[in-house]
Amino acid sequence: MALDSAKKQEIIAKYGRKEGDTGSSEVQIALLTQRISELTEHLKTFKKDHSSRLGLLKLVGQRRRLMKYFKKTNKEAYLNLIESLNIRDNI
Repeated sequence: MALDSAKKQEIIAKYGRKEGDTGSSEVQIALLTQRISELTEHLKTFKKDHSSRLGLLKLVGQRRRLMKYFKKTNKEAYLNLIESLNIRDNI
């Protein structure tokens, strides 16, 4: 269920702070959001795939922790990010 490299590079280019930025909170949250949406679509088809469901829950928890940190450090950029990704502010 990994992202293909072209899609990953597109996300990095869109949300990265500079060229080749893969470690910033914005990029990590955007990549996790993409993986979460793909896994969600997969689980709509394969309802009994419990190992993928567990992986999805782990990804959601990881994204939640990153979002909590990002909100604490840079609230304005956090609000812009959640608006562009169409995710809720439930932190």
